[in-house]
Amino acid sequence: MKAPKGLYAWTATVGEKGQIVIPKQAREIFGIKPGDTLLLLGDEKRGIAIPPRGAFAELFSTVFEEKEGDAQ
Repeated sequence: MKAPKGLYAWTATVGEKGQIVIPKQAREIFGIKPGDTLLLLGDEKRGIAIPPRGAFAELFSTVFEEKEGDAQ
């Protein structure tokens, strides 16, 4: 069965220290480099998600944006 365009599935094995290796193809597609920090979101019913880099950039900038009249 061929996967729909833009959708992927990979497997990873958890090592003794709880570490996983992100498959090379996934790292290339999502531009994950050594030293990058990834955000993991967990839901006990739905599983773990690793959102794309920048997915929360707009939210963070909105939350931390200074408003006129804010004290410094």
